[in-house]
Amino acid sequence: MITIEQIKAARALLGWSQSKLADHASLSQTGIARIENGTNQPNTKTLEKIQTAFDDNGIEFIENGVKKRTDEIRTLKGRAGFLKFLNEMYETIVKDGGLICLYNAKPDNWYKWLGEDVYKTHAQRMYEINNNYKFRIITEEGEKNLISSNFAEYKVVPKEIFNEQSIYAFGNTLAFINFDNDDIRIHILKNADFAKGFQDLFNITWNQVAKSTN
Repeated sequence: MITIEQIKAARALLGWSQSKLADHASLSQTGIARIENGTNQPNTKTLEKIQTAFDDNGIEFIENGVKKRTDEIRTLKGRAGFLKFLNEMYETIVKDGGLICLYNAKPDNWYKWLGEDVYKTHAQRMYEINNNYKFRIITEEGEKNLISSNFAEYKVVPKEIFNEQSIYAFGNTLAFINFDNDDIRIHILKNADFAKGFQDLFNITWNQVAKSTN
């Protein structure tokens, strides 16, 4: 697990106060102060919250130190991570527009991990800016629950070439979403060339393999 020295160094690298770290880690400023001055011995869960806060903001923990991440790969976890990813996508599209590709979409997974009300709120905000972008979604043949149809186009592929591990591409982002019964992980690669390469492959499937839902 991370050390007190690494926590202090990571804060310094980001220019964060103890309060800023506390906000990002959902902890108290007093708790952070006591950890850093050695008054409190944090448990594993607390250290994981701190490490996740730094990881989400580009800090990599190395032996005896920290550094800013030089690659552009990171992983988000759980419901909070999924919502964070969708917020990042929304913010990117508001700013830059463009094409969003989603392959292997299983709508039930979005409802399961976000809840229908939260997803519908997200869908409404996407609908309100749908002049900014084009959104294409490929799901499996026979899927009827097209929950994004008010702001996205759908096509379907045969079940034998579909699985529930979803892939997003937009802007300079390529993201792999691993749905599991007990967890969800979103592996995010920030690389414009990889994102564009996947979009090209997606569009071949869209134009030559996938079929209309009508």
